[in-house]
Amino acid sequence: MLPVVALVGRPNVGKSTLFNRLTQSRDALVADFSGLTRDRRYGEARFEERRFLVIDTGGITGQETGIDAAMAAQSFRAIDEADAIFFLVDCHDGLTAVDEEIAARLRQGRVPVYLVANKVDGTNPDLVLGDFHRLGFSRVFPVTATGGRGIRTLLGALVAELPPPEPLPEALPEGAGDSIRVAVVGRPNVGKSTLVNRLLGEERVVVYDQPGTTRDSIYIDYVRDGVRYTLIDTAGVRRRKSVELAVEKFSIVKTLQAIDDAQVTILLVDASEGLVDQDLHLLGYCLEAGRALVLAVNKWDGLAPERRDWLRRELERRLRFADFVDVHFISALHGSGVGGLYPSLQRAHRAATDQYGTARLTRILHDAVATHPPPMVRGRRIKPRFAHLGGRNPPLVVIHGTQVEQLPNQYLRYLEKAFRRGLDLHGTPVRIELKSPVNPYAGRKNELTPRQIARKRRAMAHYKSQR
Repeated sequence: MLPVVALVGRPNVGKSTLFNRLTQSRDALVADFSGLTRDRRYGEARFEERRFLVIDTGGITGQETGIDAAMAAQSFRAIDEADAIFFLVDCHDGLTAVDEEIAARLRQGRVPVYLVANKVDGTNPDLVLGDFHRLGFSRVFPVTATGGRGIRTLLGALVAELPPPEPLPEALPEGAGDSIRVAVVGRPNVGKSTLVNRLLGEERVVVYDQPGTTRDSIYIDYVRDGVRYTLIDTAGVRRRKSVELAVEKFSIVKTLQAIDDAQVTILLVDASEGLVDQDLHLLGYCLEAGRALVLAVNKWDGLAPERRDWLRRELERRLRFADFVDVHFISALHGSGVGGLYPSLQRAHRAATDQYGTARLTRILHDAVATHPPPMVRGRRIKPRFAHLGGRNPPLVVIHGTQVEQLPNQYLRYLEKAFRRGLDLHGTPVRIELKSPVNPYAGRKNELTPRQIARKRRAMAHYKSQR
């Protein structure tokens, strides 16, 4: 087990900036905006060949109500998990009453606390650090998280007190350590974070009855029934005209990046509102990105029977272009139907990442062509010859033959369904690439040697003399 270091403090003291500095990443959203971070974010840091986990937390104000109380609960859970704590204070603001309240709580714990005075640039350290000694910690570390000043001194003190590293485990066989990356996406306030907590069996992310609660993409690793998963909780994506705050724009960018990073996506739909246009836009984006997809209709338990029948018919009518997607009717709040998502997730992941042989793909292609031959183009028959797998996640089928680039879109959709039916693919799109034989001498002029030019001239002179 790696040591765990939690970053705690008031809002807007630079915890996310320090997290990005320690992990050498840009995973955490950073903005001059109080209360931006709401959920726990984990990352791995290295210093002098020592590895440890870092937890970024939301700000603690001491008088939390509403969503701030849920954020503070996440921070206190991080404190309970930590082997060491970086307590951040702001040199520009000086010592505050909230800092004293947080320090009093941290002194009750048994793990070492490192008082980190951030934003020391532009100040006189001898003047601004004096008040922080009143908090009762043995040493104050002045740093600047944005520029890296004082970070090596802080990490050197941390590494000196960490227990010796445990021996590394034996190497796993190839592929055994891979996890299924699952992104939960949808519009704001459809229950994504509630579903994530239900899948994990704990209150891992903040849940509150307010649109836009989740602002960043949170990656969570866990194991279920011997299968490793990486669950990604994302921010809600609303229509472009409804996006006003710059922070929300960055949240949407993070969500779209999470879709590209995932292997399977769970598109969550609110059953009380039905399938709206924004849901279809998100579904289309997931398919265009080539991601396997599972559709979950949430808040199903609160619908009347006639409303349920209507919604089933509506889904069947509007999802004809994606009839290969498994649909589940669930209640993330009460847990009904949530367990049924796992078989669909595994099946979609397997369909998107399996290896398919050339002989099998070619046999499916020949059967499809024999059943329904391709049309004629300028009086010539298009002749698909063979097919092979060109890529995975999503499966890319490359078809070789004569004039195959002339195949119409209707016939390509027919071949796509034939491959999906022949390979028993569920939940993943199939892409087809067409390749015709290329003449290597096309467009090249034969350059004659001087001897050939002379022979050509003599032949032309002889031909003219004979005429």
